[in-house]
Amino acid sequence: MIPIGAVYPHNEIEPDVGAVRAYAQGVEAMGYSYVLAYDHVLGANTANRPDWKGLYKLETLFHEPLVMFAYMAGATAKLGFMTGVLVLPQRQAVLVAKQASTLDILCEGRLRIGVGTGWNEVEYEALGYSFEGRGERLEEQVELMRQLWTEPAVTFNGKEHSVSDAGINPMPIQRPIPVWMGGGGDRPHWGSKASTKVIRRIARMADGWIPMWDLGREHKDRIWIPGDRARELLAMCHEFCREYGRDPATLGLEGRLECWKRDEDRWKESVDAWIALGASHASVNTMAQGLQGVEQHRKRLEEYRAAWA
Repeated sequence: MIPIGAVYPHNEIEPDVGAVRAYAQGVEAMGYSYVLAYDHVLGANTANRPDWKGLYKLETLFHEPLVMFAYMAGATAKLGFMTGVLVLPQRQAVLVAKQASTLDILCEGRLRIGVGTGWNEVEYEALGYSFEGRGERLEEQVELMRQLWTEPAVTFNGKEHSVSDAGINPMPIQRPIPVWMGGGGDRPHWGSKASTKVIRRIARMADGWIPMWDLGREHKDRIWIPGDRARELLAMCHEFCREYGRDPATLGLEGRLECWKRDEDRWKESVDAWIALGASHASVNTMAQGLQGVEQHRKRLEEYRAAWA
């Protein structure tokens, strides 16, 4: 069985320390391997944006994932952590490298950093970074962070980043920390199509892929079971891996699982389908299913765990 994680229900759980602790400890006690958390720094006030099409807004609650994971690491013993995804190009790369290094130490090397370019221009503007060129910025950031995680002193001269014979201390346990990348698939919420450029970046640079495949278009009654479109995009990515001289087997794959009660008889089928596709990890999402509060989410995770264990 591959490691199965739980997606932190950021907008459907009490925003207090007790809830965060109870969720993390409950997930660990059930046998889940890690917590995956989404990232948004700001939400847009849609009262003055009648044409807003983003999935999240001002009222949507988000904890900062690296800070939250540091707390969870102190409240658990074996739980792993993954950002899925951290919007890296709107953040300072050197600071993220330092934060991730500290977190990797605090969780004893059980960290994966998932990164992506995001879609929310409002955040980019407020954080002082250009929305344009974010893909190229992300590539440079990942290159720099890996150097900072593996070399005591770094000299780096990129298009947007410059380090003159300096390094972070302490360095992480994992050298380097695994960097996974999101995107590269159909994203129906925003009407976009699969990006060959993004898939090439993943094949060339990422330790693993967190795909945004539109599984629902092929399996309307089994929306979280990967079908022909998923296999097509994965085959494309693997071909790019070989083009870059890389064994596709070295690229991890994060499966997407849902646990609607209406599909309870297919929960294990979904896990098995992702494993058959080649997923190295999979995370189950309990959000948007009418659950509220830590106890309801924990109960559903317990039911799901019993189905695939």
